[in-house]
Amino acid sequence: MPLPFDLCARVQNAFRARHHRIAVDHTTQNLGILSILLRAGFISNITRGTIESPSPRDFACVGEAQRRIWAELKYRDDRPVLNDMELISRPSRRVFMDIGEIRRICTGRRAQTIKPLGMGEIAVVRTKSKEHEWLEAREALQLNLEGEVVCRAR
Repeated sequence: MPLPFDLCARVQNAFRARHHRIAVDHTTQNLGILSILLRAGFISNITRGTIESPSPRDFACVGEAQRRIWAELKYRDDRPVLNDMELISRPSRRVFMDIGEIRRICTGRRAQTIKPLGMGEIAVVRTKSKEHEWLEAREALQLNLEGEVVCRAR
């Protein structure tokens, strides 16, 4: 399974290079994180496709190695909407938070070694719930679910 730092680096580099869309491997992790970025307004669209193009029709016809998720990047006044996407939980140091610690970072206080979320900033949380595996920190707080804080975007 690819690590989340690969997606963070690809998205951040694509915004810096002013690309209009990027293709990433089709995994549930990438789909979960990109859907959170879509709901938060950092990207404008996600589509399943192949290596060549974002075509949902061709997606069903190719093998697993050829499948990709295409994300359309969002710009406002010729400036990228997403300025920074950084990894919080690393393979060498995983960051798990209970509901009280998630509440702290969402309300502007430090939890463990994690800085609080600012205005327009989100944190991606991976929970143990199969129904809600990938959530934004505020959604996890509403659903009272704890988990691993994977990355943050601003």
